[in-house]
Amino acid sequence: MKLSVIDKSGKAKSEVEVSDAIFAAKFNESLIHQLVVASQAARRQGTRAQKNRAAVSGGGAKPFAQKGTGRARAGTIRSPIWRGGGKVFPSQTANFTQKLNKKMRRAGLRSIFGELVRQERLIAIEDIKIDAPKTKALAEKLAKLKASDALILIDNPDKNLLLSARNIPHIGICSINELDPVSLIGYEKVLITKEAIKKCEELLA
Repeated sequence: MKLSVIDKSGKAKSEVEVSDAIFAAKFNESLIHQLVVASQAARRQGTRAQKNRAAVSGGGAKPFAQKGTGRARAGTIRSPIWRGGGKVFPSQTANFTQKLNKKMRRAGLRSIFGELVRQERLIAIEDIKIDAPKTKALAEKLAKLKASDALILIDNPDKNLLLSARNIPHIGICSINELDPVSLIGYEKVLITKEAIKKCEELLA
């Protein structure tokens, strides 16, 4: 199949041949859901942690004699019923990552790209480069492309482009090597350069 390529002025002046296996892939809702859930779960830090009676420092010696004091017997000052003691059932660091096979991930991304094309949300562009990190320069280019809420897919990381876009709301930058399914479906439009299309076909073939 072919995609129209938009130039800097926002007009379609050429076409690019793309792989049907990627940009015309069937919509697989259950696979995309699984891919998105796994991606969101991987972002969770799970760094909560509390100390039990063994992890709290101190309390190595018996605080007082077993008998003769008139007090309830105690073996450590770090008991959960003492002030400064450990918790009975403390929270521990958790790992929320979900296993997803490489084939499933590639198939899910192909399905997302295919649906983006069918919904006319995927827009191929010649290139989008910024000579210097200038937010205004990028904003002007995006205005010509009529992209106020868009993810820009590039072939390689571009520092100038990244710095120019970070202060523009609803605009994201992502290289093909760091494809994120949540971002792909979260933006209104996805702009992809011709070089990024080639690299995408190599990675998802």
